[in-house]
Amino acid sequence: MTDDLLLIDPHVHMSARTTDDYEAMRAAGVRAVIEPAFWLGQPRTRVGSFEDYYASLVGWERFRAGQFGMRHYCTIGLNSKEANDERLAAEVLEILPLWLGKDGVVAVGEIGFDDQTAAEEKAFRAQLELAKEVDLPVMIHTPHRDKGRGTTRSMDICLEHGLPPGRVIVDHNTEETVAETLERGFWAAFTLYPRTKMGSERMVEVVRRYGSERIIVDSSADWGVSDPLAVPKTARLMLQRGIPREQVETTCYRNAIAAYALDERDWLSPPPIDQRVLFSGNSVLRGQAPAVPQSARTVE
Repeated sequence: MTDDLLLIDPHVHMSARTTDDYEAMRAAGVRAVIEPAFWLGQPRTRVGSFEDYYASLVGWERFRAGQFGMRHYCTIGLNSKEANDERLAAEVLEILPLWLGKDGVVAVGEIGFDDQTAAEEKAFRAQLELAKEVDLPVMIHTPHRDKGRGTTRSMDICLEHGLPPGRVIVDHNTEETVAETLERGFWAAFTLYPRTKMGSERMVEVVRRYGSERIIVDSSADWGVSDPLAVPKTARLMLQRGIPREQVETTCYRNAIAAYALDERDWLSPPPIDQRVLFSGNSVLRGQAPAVPQSARTVE
């Protein structure tokens, strides 16, 4: 699909996707994904629901991805939308350090603004300090409403807390915000959707105008109308529209590796897939014949 490019989707909510999506993404060239902590579509009501969710990101989802040849990482944080329940937010902030130290966690995020309230800013600032303590980069959720002001304010606050711009990935960029994000030295990530916000055609023109330095393409595919193949589709369209292959590789693969300090060996030299392995006694197969390594088939 993408002229044999290796790809990464560095913002995709795979907990909301099916195993078919993992298989389709793998076939399209995606070798690794980053899943940011997200909201459920309805309010969580107790800290235990956050604990179970974080446990699923570093546990079951990482296992599930591996069963289909995909390397799964995640970011952990209190989403801006959920920061407005200040009582619950305070409890969540207390448990975050435990989860940020888990294997596979590559950033604090996605954090930032939704309605740009005082409660959101309070939680945002607390998590920026936490990111400094645990030495992890930050994934910023910029607001979908009043985006220009919210993006500028997000970057201002990061700088106030002493975070180097190169340690901050500003996501949900658009044509309105990309110039300032790049000029200030931050990573500019773009979440691409089928019919709203940013799309593949607009993304091509952004790369044509600004080049590939510090620009990241992702899908943000979740439980809503979204597309887990947005990255490979956009990479293919870039090639078709004459964007140099080097720039496609940079925006759809290399920049994510640099921004999140990923190790290519995790997916270039993976262990063989053995679907006989269980996670807490559970399988992804639902009674289907498991895929097993060739060496195991030979012994059997």
